[in-house]
Amino acid sequence: MEHPDTIPSLLIANRQGKIIEFPELQMAGMSNGKFFRPEPEDLIPLPPGSELFALPGRLPVGWDRETNEPVLLAEDPYDSGALVQAVAAFMAPAHTSILTSSYQSETGASSLPLFAYTAVGWYRDRFWVAGFRSDKDTRQDADQYRQAVVEQSTRKIIKAHKENRLIQHLGKCCLTYGCPAARNYFLGRWEAPLPTSPSCNARCLGCISLQASGCCPSTQERITFVPSVKEVADLAIPHLENAENPIVSFGQGCEGEPLLQSDVIEKAIRLIRSRTSRGTINLNSNSSLPGHVQRLAHAGLDSIRVSLNSAQQTFYNRYYRPQNYSFTDVMRSIDVMKNSNRFVSLNYFILPGFTDSPQEYEALCHLLRSHSPDFIQLRNLNMDPEWYLRSLEFPGDSQPIGIRPWLSRLRKEFPTLQFGYFNPQVS
Repeated sequence: MEHPDTIPSLLIANRQGKIIEFPELQMAGMSNGKFFRPEPEDLIPLPPGSELFALPGRLPVGWDRETNEPVLLAEDPYDSGALVQAVAAFMAPAHTSILTSSYQSETGASSLPLFAYTAVGWYRDRFWVAGFRSDKDTRQDADQYRQAVVEQSTRKIIKAHKENRLIQHLGKCCLTYGCPAARNYFLGRWEAPLPTSPSCNARCLGCISLQASGCCPSTQERITFVPSVKEVADLAIPHLENAENPIVSFGQGCEGEPLLQSDVIEKAIRLIRSRTSRGTINLNSNSSLPGHVQRLAHAGLDSIRVSLNSAQQTFYNRYYRPQNYSFTDVMRSIDVMKNSNRFVSLNYFILPGFTDSPQEYEALCHLLRSHSPDFIQLRNLNMDPEWYLRSLEFPGDSQPIGIRPWLSRLRKEFPTLQFGYFNPQVS
């Protein structure tokens, strides 16, 4: 992977929202509220398909080469007295953040929308971000899509399946929200989504499909119906039979908790497997109902992806705010799948400064030794970092290990554990 030979310049946004460099300062990054100067090895070119954001109510913080300290910009250095804003990158899929954008929030600043905010700078006519590629799989890379082809294929399929509400729903996900999984379904390849549940038994702080009024808005609409067994099977069976490296996954960003619809899912899995043995049937879940997980494993579920923000029960509860289930139930679901010789991934939300804290590292190691999941998906937490840390009441004096050393330690401690970003094909 390419790295710069020096630290890039700080990026700022002026009052018009135009992003410009400020070469007098180097870029900085943030981890648990502390400012850090990134190392060149922390930086890669901005991946294609990424986005840049100006952060309202956040003043940029750069790094002074001479004093070797962070410096706050309280106003636009090119326009005296004018508003200035910090800048962040939202990296394309398959990339994981090492440092978040460096800024100081102004009094009364509203919460940031539900995206991940990676540190970004400018050097030699290129943007550079503090992150790394965490999965070689190209299934959601920007160069894998031509929008005209996506739209043509999507409209053709939804026209041919007017009676299937699930396919119609995914058509909106594809054409309105640009959902990569929905796009791949309509292109007949890789992983296809199977949303089923309009309800949930958790109240996640960072839920992307349902937020309380007055909070930051959801990034997409939640499904409003429970599809029938036939609707699910009519989508899944042709995909598994014909797609390249096929996976179908229950549990998507446009729904609640799929285990609440385990009766429908169990029957759908049995029907699917009565027609085809090809491909992987996966469940993305909070894994709150181990008895339901057991039934789905017996029906033919191949893999489960267990969502975790933390391996520590206290911080898990403060983020998920579970209703009628416990952290112990989540661990039991992992054990159920492992005892059934099924594949288990952790959908582990990464936030620099929290994920790589010593206490979280030790808790994760304990979980890995006790429950033996097969795979960790290194997914960036899509949430305002300050809101998250404040809500979790995470100690501000915790000193991060650093994401790169953290990952290196895990690889050494657990040599058979796999790492990536996407659900792997396991059958």
